[in-house]
Amino acid sequence: MRTITLFAAALTLAACDRAAPDPRGVDHDETLLTVTATGRADTRPDEARLQLGVQSDAPSAGEASRLNREKMDRVTTALSRLGVKADDLQTQNLSLSRINYGAERGRFRAYNTVEVTLRDMSKVGEAVTAVTEAGANVMSGPNLRVSDREAANKSAYAAAYRAARARAEAYAGAAGLKIGRVLAIRDGGESQSIAMDLNAVAMEAAPVAPPSVARMSVPFSAGRNTTEVQVRVDFALKR
Repeated sequence: MRTITLFAAALTLAACDRAAPDPRGVDHDETLLTVTATGRADTRPDEARLQLGVQSDAPSAGEASRLNREKMDRVTTALSRLGVKADDLQTQNLSLSRINYGAERGRFRAYNTVEVTLRDMSKVGEAVTAVTEAGANVMSGPNLRVSDREAANKSAYAAAYRAARARAEAYAGAAGLKIGRVLAIRDGGESQSIAMDLNAVAMEAAPVAPPSVARMSVPFSAGRNTTEVQVRVDFALKR
């Protein structure tokens, strides 16, 4: 019986020597280091989205609708001449209402706005001029975008990881350690900022100047979009 007791005690001690695995993924001779870093990418936008439309007042609902339809037809025709396709026009708002205030009280107002996607950045200023001359009197924008954001952001992802790796190597070196392996890489999302020439901001007034004023192409500069991404990396350090 004494022999059995001693054998059981030996098994218990052996089990105590084998520590449970670390849930963080590091081995018993490794040190966990978590690093957060950012990466940036500057890209030229290749799309401009404009909200534009027409507003018409008339004594009757039918007349207001007719005037608005004719103006919008001229606006879309002007855009088509610049190569804007039907798929790049999307109606955003249609409204018709009786005016119950001010000098226009008792008349009717029709309102129609569309979102236009311009894919040729060299024609943005020309397009703004063309639609205002065609009758557009409501406008806002532009929203400058990069059509393939994932492709544009690849360099930002790579820069973020390189920064995390460099920071981890600095910590490891200071502690007399080295990077053994990468345990996890977590995407921290992205943020975006837009830098543009101030001339582009001049397009954002609504309503725009009357057609008689809009003779020269509106000054426009696409500038650049800056995307910043974050990454969090878990490193296992060892001696």
